Amino acid sequence: MILKVKVKPNSREISFERVGEGEYIACLKEAPEKGKANLALVKLIAREFNVPVNKVKLKTFSGRKKVVEILE
Repeated sequence: MILKVKVKPNSREISFERVGEGEYIACLKEAPEKGKANLALVKLIAREFNVPVNKVKLKTFSGRKKVVEILE
């Protein structure tokens, strides 16, 4: 499954919200430095979709618009 996620780092709260077909907005408390926000995003998606963390792969690493794949 492929997801398009717009990431909002440095947010006050953590949330994961669906905004369209395969499109989501993720608010993260972590800062976008040294991969901290990317790791937090992977963990959040794994928790939301009830899959192991190693089944969530980032296809794009830079920028706030991410493409994420959940492996089966």
